[in-house]
Amino acid sequence: MAPTQPDIVLYTSSTPNGQKLSMTLEELEIPYRVENIQIGKNVQKEDWFLKINPNGRIPALVDRTSGSDGKPREKRIFEGAAMMLYLCERYDKEHKLSFPYDSDVYWEVMEWLVWMQSGLGPMQGQANYFFRYAPEKIDYAIKRYQTETKRLYQVLEDRLAEQSKAGSKGPWLVGDKMTIADLACFSWVNWDVWAGVKVKAFKLLSHWADRINDRPAIPKGLDVSEPFEMKSKWQTKVRHP
Repeated sequence: MAPTQPDIVLYTSSTPNGQKLSMTLEELEIPYRVENIQIGKNVQKEDWFLKINPNGRIPALVDRTSGSDGKPREKRIFEGAAMMLYLCERYDKEHKLSFPYDSDVYWEVMEWLVWMQSGLGPMQGQANYFFRYAPEKIDYAIKRYQTETKRLYQVLEDRLAEQSKAGSKGPWLVGDKMTIADLACFSWVNWDVWAGVKVKAFKLLSHWADRINDRPAIPKGLDVSEPFEMKSKWQTKVRHP
């Protein structure tokens, strides 16, 4: 039986959380369609979307690819780390962005994914909000979340230093290749200035981010669901100078 052509729809917007999924799909060369969810209009709160993601957040994914038996199926997934793991388990048979299940490095990837979901993403997200969007300037909140974001960047810097000593190519967060752990963390580090921090202050982390940005699939993933022009606007969009 010929391989089934993937039938995937990604419901997303141009945010760090959305971009880590589109970058994963592009790196794995999985065909997919995009539904642009206009979060400014609260489309993610509409009933039809809540049936896909009851948490009312982007991204979300629906995979209607037939099973290996040829029978129709429909899988709906939300939460970025879960979607990245799903795509690797089902479509990354050559382990381009992953490692075999239950290997030591598989669980290391899992650790960094959970670390990003529970730490880097939420903390830098709060830095974004209080630095860029909050209707009232609260210096304590800005400093609190920027400081925590920098601490988490240092965790990544230290990990890359450890990987360098171990002889890891790159270095990368896990093993000797870029994985979904790198993409998940990069999706936030790539928005550093939007949170009022600078990745350039972290030598290894800055070089790591440059290496990822230089990969051909990354610009394609960043330009989903609209052109990624945020960096060119950073210096003019600061709400609190």
